[in-house]
Amino acid sequence: MPDQQKVVTIERHIIEGERAHPGATGHFSGLLRDLTLAFKVIWREVSKAGLVDILGAAGQTNVSGDDVKKLDVYADEVIYKAMDHGGHLCVMASEENEDVLHIPDQYPTGRYALLYDPLDGSSNIDANVNIGTIFSIYRRISPSGKGRLEDCLQSGYKQVAAGYVIYGSSTMLVYTTGDGVHGFTLDPSIGEFLLSHEDIRIPKRGKIYSANEGNFHRWDENLKKYVQYLHEEDKNTNRPYSQRYIGSMVADVHRTLLYGGIFMYPADKKNPEGKLRLMYECNPMAFIIEQAGGRASNGKQRILDIQPSTLHQHTPLFIGSEEDVALAEEFIQGKR
Repeated sequence: MPDQQKVVTIERHIIEGERAHPGATGHFSGLLRDLTLAFKVIWREVSKAGLVDILGAAGQTNVSGDDVKKLDVYADEVIYKAMDHGGHLCVMASEENEDVLHIPDQYPTGRYALLYDPLDGSSNIDANVNIGTIFSIYRRISPSGKGRLEDCLQSGYKQVAAGYVIYGSSTMLVYTTGDGVHGFTLDPSIGEFLLSHEDIRIPKRGKIYSANEGNFHRWDENLKKYVQYLHEEDKNTNRPYSQRYIGSMVADVHRTLLYGGIFMYPADKKNPEGKLRLMYECNPMAFIIEQAGGRASNGKQRILDIQPSTLHQHTPLFIGSEEDVALAEEFIQGKR
């Protein structure tokens, strides 16, 4: 925890971080400041969602075939409109849209690309379960002017920043720029994100696993063996593990980051490529977890090394404490 006498807003933290890099122009800090404003606007609506007509389905599905909730549509629009005119971005991409989102012609373009999942866990909105926003930032690789698809289709290790906001009993923003992971909690009374979790480190091994075991019968036999291993009692390895599954990826990974263990969303007979989106969910979360000392894999390959071929590419995901994910990989690859 940070020094309780030292009040650090996220804006101050961002600016101080950029000052540590000679030659910084301020574009990156400006981009992150615009994003935090969008998150506050989304929080405002999420916090009163039961009082206004934004709960429930919007009557359409997104590119992945999931039902789109009204609050998904609202959050998607808020982020786009907060980011389209600042001159920091060349292009955007959202889980809710099939193609890239271009910057309107009347606004300047910048040197970064933004990818985001506006409202992760939206199937839980009506049940008042934790939901969140996930984002990922890359440097553009196309020439100046309008950004292109290639600016978005970059491997995760090329991210310059990633983060998520979790809207719950308190609203918390967790992000990394490749120099550790830091958490900020929103103080509604002053409308500021304040540093509350400095330099977060995930435990090397945990004792919680998170997975939708309703899909157990569809899993590969090696994965079934791993889960059965977690069920067995062995005090030397802190087994059996406890099972915790919220069903909002951002909430499950947030808990894993703080407490350790492993979150799994594997491939199965119904979804042989996995169900989670590489660009909008897995890459940003993998960057955060690795920066905190953890590990993220598709079972056979580091998530951040995957070269994407489409915006909405899916992948299996095993993410969390370094030792837990490494052991899961051994089982999946038939080495145990």
